[in-house]
This record gives sequence, C-alpha cells and structure tokens, in this order.
Amino acid sequence: MSTQDVKGKVVLIAGGGKNLGGLLSRDFAAKGAKLAIHYNSESSKADSEKTLAEVQELGAEAFLFQADLTKVANITRFFDEAVSQFGGIDIAINTVGMVLKKPFAETTEEEYDAMFNVNSKSAYFFLQEAGKKLNDNGKICTIVTSLLAAYTGLYSTYAGAKAPVEHFTRAASKELGGRGISVTAVAPGPMDTPFFYGQETADAVAYHQSASALGGLTDIKDIAPLVEFLVTEGWWITGQTIFANGGYTTR
Repeated sequence: MSTQDVKGKVVLIAGGGKNLGGLLSRDFAAKGAKLAIHYNSESSKADSEKTLAEVQELGAEAFLFQADLTKVANITRFFDEAVSQFGGIDIAINTVGMVLKKPFAETTEEEYDAMFNVNSKSAYFFLQEAGKKLNDNGKICTIVTSLLAAYTGLYSTYAGAKAPVEHFTRAASKELGGRGISVTAVAPGPMDTPFFYGQETADAVAYHQSASALGGLTDIKDIAPLVEFLVTEGWWITGQTIFANGGYTTR
C-alpha cells in the first residue's frame, strides 16, 4: 500500500486500540492517515491510550472514543465525532468481536443475546452508519471469522452471530456501490492474540495450531496487509468475504 493511498484520509476503526485494530491504527498512521480509534471499556483503556500515543508519535492526528457499540446511538456518536473533528470519513473498519466457547445445550439466553448483540447487531448498524457517513468512494471492511467455513462444535453462538455479517456485506455493497463505496469482510483463522486464548485449553490451542495447512495460528501481521489492500488498491473487490487462515479451512 503506497503512502499516497491514505495520506490525509480519515480512517475510523472500531476496536482500534489493541490487537489487530491497534496494528491497523499504527500502520495507517505511518502512512499519513488521520485516525478515529474506538475501544470498548476500561479493560482496554490502557492499551488504547498506548496506541493513541504511538500513532501521535508517528505524526498522525487521532482521537480515542470509548463506547459500547451494542448501543446503536453510540455507533452514531462515534461516526459523528469523526466527522466533527476531521470533516469526513474515507475508510471504516470494524474489528469488534466477542467469543464464547460453550456446548450448544448449555448456552443461556443471556449469552446468546450478548453474542448476537456484539457480533451481529453492532456490525449491522456499523455498516448502516458507515453507509450514511462515509465520503463517496469510501471503503468499509468488517472482521469476521474463518469458523464460518469450519465444521466444529462449541462455537455455535460465535460463528453463528458472525455468519449474518457475510450477507450484510453483500447487501451493503449492492446498495452503496452506486457511490463508489466498496464493502468487504475478512475472515481470519484463530489469531495469536489474547482474544483467542481466553477460553482455550492447552490441548485446544495445540489442535488449532495443527489444523492449518501451513501450521500455527494466524498472525495479525498477516491479516493487516489484507485489510489495508481491500480498503485501498483492492477497491474492485466488493461484497465478498475473504478467508485468510493458512489453510485452516478450504473455503
């Protein structure tokens, strides 16, 4: 990705304070973009403040925005704040997610609702708000999961709640294409970040590492360039979910 592609552009990243989102924030800052960086709660505040300091050291204009994006009004406020501070938005990336590993028969209604609120509802209204607020010829990308193509148990609410985003992506791309806006999703394999390890035993981690054809977990450094390509030179790719998982699935 050349500097000219994003220099002076406004990039809004939900979950942009740490893990994959933090890496994307730093990459875009290094290439001259302006950053609107969201984080969810107090637990990610320190990491997000560190990311903010790093992007500012790189010379980027940036701000942090804390909110629970399962509340639609907060999604609207996030986009409005970016427009207010920077005058518009060119690229919107949603890395937000929540994982639950639990047997189907033991999952509660409350857990089901929480998983769909985070992984599906917030993604839908993020796409909706991006469609309203992005500049013409803007780019939108959502992070989903390669479990959409896996034949496995225990992740019914996680994969199930991410699955609708594949169709949301197609629908939004069709409706927004007339304005030159491309809409994509990226489906990584299990990523080597704290997001993955929270609910996995050592045996489960070993299984996921062995399940990919290339061996090991997905490195966020292998996902960030794909996202960056899709929202710059890869603009002709739209309506599609791209699986990047080292052969963890065959789709």
